[in-house]
Amino acid sequence: MSTEFKISTRSSVERYSTVLTDLSRSIHAEPEIAFQEHRSAEKVATLLAGEGFEVERGVADLDTAFTATYGSGELVLGLCAEYDALPEIGHACGHNVIAASSAGAALALRDLADELGITVKVIGTPAEEVGGGKVLMLERGVFDDVAFSMMVHPAPYEAIAARSLAITDVEVHYTGRSSHAAAAPHLGVNAADAITVAQVAIGLVRQHLEPGQMVSGIVLNGGTVPNIVPARTSAMFDLRAENLESLQRLENRIGDCFHAGALATGCTHEVVKVSPIYAELTPDQWLADAYRQAAVALGRRPLSPERELREKIGSTDMGNVTRVLPAIHPTIAIDCGDAVNHQIEFATACASASADQAVLEGALAMAWTTITAATDPDQRARLLAAAADRAAPLGGTA
Repeated sequence: MSTEFKISTRSSVERYSTVLTDLSRSIHAEPEIAFQEHRSAEKVATLLAGEGFEVERGVADLDTAFTATYGSGELVLGLCAEYDALPEIGHACGHNVIAASSAGAALALRDLADELGITVKVIGTPAEEVGGGKVLMLERGVFDDVAFSMMVHPAPYEAIAARSLAITDVEVHYTGRSSHAAAAPHLGVNAADAITVAQVAIGLVRQHLEPGQMVSGIVLNGGTVPNIVPARTSAMFDLRAENLESLQRLENRIGDCFHAGALATGCTHEVVKVSPIYAELTPDQWLADAYRQAAVALGRRPLSPERELREKIGSTDMGNVTRVLPAIHPTIAIDCGDAVNHQIEFATACASASADQAVLEGALAMAWTTITAATDPDQRARLLAAAADRAAPLGGTA
């Protein structure tokens, strides 16, 4: 990597350091859940528009999605910015850090775009926690021109080629028949019992699940009052597995448990997918290696590649991006004590001096990774060739 480019990007990140950390903390202070991130998306988009990026809001027919583009080089970088929060516990996954670090990387690369022959494209991706914003944006063409993509995610540890689990979110709805619970219980068909049977079946089947398969769930509606036999109930479950193929087998098995609840009680039931299916992460190894070099140069201490294989970071719709184009989703460590993602203590840590440092160093690591890719002739050619292959019509070139 050119020392001149490295110095330039570091200088840019330092110049914008207060702006970026203020952005992170502002998003953190006003958490918004999936597809409702109007303030958060606007904060990022407004900053980039004011710095010369061409901003398009409401892309892919999603009100809280946007793109911010600078440059005209043939090598297009897609920096994903997440900003949705969790219900009740706010930014306990640190998406405020993600958004600010991607904005920082974009600002660091802006003045080098022409010299590097790149186009910098920040992609504001809503609804990662539930809803699959990236999946929808992939399907609707937002990533079509992107040659490679990246983002950094705060976590208790630093993993470069981070691995995740494939996931599908489903709701099961049972319909029975109401009746007086004391005067005529024999005339009722108890939909709450159907959920109980399904949960017991799932609990028993857990012993026999494949390695990496996981099921977690909550009851959304268990009835209204105890003197009415519940006629309608519902529950939501997350089904996870090592890969999409294993996930399909798990979905079939849990579907049988849902059916058992209906069969045992005489209810009817319906299973509804809540979000698009999230694929497992398949990070691009060369980009991961380049990011690792950048992170180490910044004094960070990532896990060894061997240890990374044993760690899982939950699930993310960035997995779908990595299956379509070269991309990485490293985690960046923050000081969070014993807390982990999706705990209220982790939310507190995501508005701390350590999180501020992660914003700046994450931005710089992504900028340096981009510079390495853009200036390596073989890797640049590889990335461009892969993008051209994706753009070619089926059956060959036009």
